[in-house]
Amino acid sequence: MKIKFSKRAEKFLRNCEKEIYLRVIKKINELSENCFPQDTKRIQGEKGQVFRVRIGDYWILYEVHSNELIQIVHIDKRGRIY
Repeated sequence: MKIKFSKRAEKFLRNCEKEIYLRVIKKINELSENCFPQDTKRIQGEKGQVFRVRIGDYWILYEVHSNELIQIVHIDKRGRIY
């Protein structure tokens, strides 16, 4: 699957620590293989179908478009993501 990042997600990746960056990129690569891993939850009240996956204290919010594209919407600490 193809991965596309929002400007918000790109900004987070540019500014985060290297350890966090590596963990997030690893999880995103796993999403490209299986877009709905066991720990995925759908976000209620969001426009469209937005899902979240957790990496320690961080969440990745993403959308899946017709099994060809994953749009990474937002990445941040759990307390700041909504």
